[in-house]
Amino acid sequence: SPVVTSTPAHAQSLTGSPATTDHLRPPLLLPSPAMAPRAGGQTYGFPIYCASWLPLADIIKPSPSADGDADADASPALSSPPPPPMVALGGGGGEGRSGVPNALVVAALDPAAAGAPPALSPEPVFRLGTEEQVPYRMAVHPRGDGLLCAFPNGCRLVRWESPEGEDSHSLVLRSDQEALVKLKDVGLQLAVSFSGEGSILATGGEDGHLRVFKWPGMETIIEDPDAKTSVKDLSFSSDEKFLVVNRSSGPSRVWDLKSSEAVANLPREQGEIFGFCRFSTKSDNSQILFVTAMQG
Repeated sequence: SPVVTSTPAHAQSLTGSPATTDHLRPPLLLPSPAMAPRAGGQTYGFPIYCASWLPLADIIKPSPSADGDADADASPALSSPPPPPMVALGGGGGEGRSGVPNALVVAALDPAAAGAPPALSPEPVFRLGTEEQVPYRMAVHPRGDGLLCAFPNGCRLVRWESPEGEDSHSLVLRSDQEALVKLKDVGLQLAVSFSGEGSILATGGEDGHLRVFKWPGMETIIEDPDAKTSVKDLSFSSDEKFLVVNRSSGPSRVWDLKSSEAVANLPREQGEIFGFCRFSTKSDNSQILFVTAMQG
């Protein structure tokens, strides 16, 4: 089993053109140098806008054994421990000279001491600087095919690499400049998601443009521009047959991914605002759709 260290992080930089961040929403976490982390929490020197657990079983592979059958007879007690759970975090201070960096960070979950809640490691496993671009939304491919990150001017794909040598199972991020050409200059995407099996990618923009692609070929399944609204949230059904999309106004809409047509609308009541949307599966495999709504 691989071992992942969380000693001083590797540092890399993701270059890109400057982008405005005036329209960014409040982050998930605003750290302060004087603020002590809450129980089980951790800060990394920048506001956190997005986060996602990593599918380590599909990212980090055990190294081939040089001893062959000799390892098969080794005692389990002598085997290397599995890597701890890890999370990707993105955020930053935006464009300008705020002194707060923009970065993607991978952090490991440290084992909890007796009676203490689990906590992220103080030092990240890896840190990727993103220059003037703020990572604002992210979607991790469920089968380990990289991390899609939404910046104010478009999306980038970051792939995992395992460096050779003593740290062959450490986690390193590398920007793939060619993978998302169709999402390069599309503006800020407020919602990004892969389907459960990772065969479909959906993005929804602040400009109201909904885009759905086959993955990894990026063939278009649905393209629905709507300049009057912004996409707020989207969710795939577990069988990958449907996609629900919430917008800043208008109904919550369900799309059939095979026919590429809208098949259902949930209208808003007067004065109502839709927020999040999620599909859930019942024991008989039928789908339930949950939508949050608020008044005032």
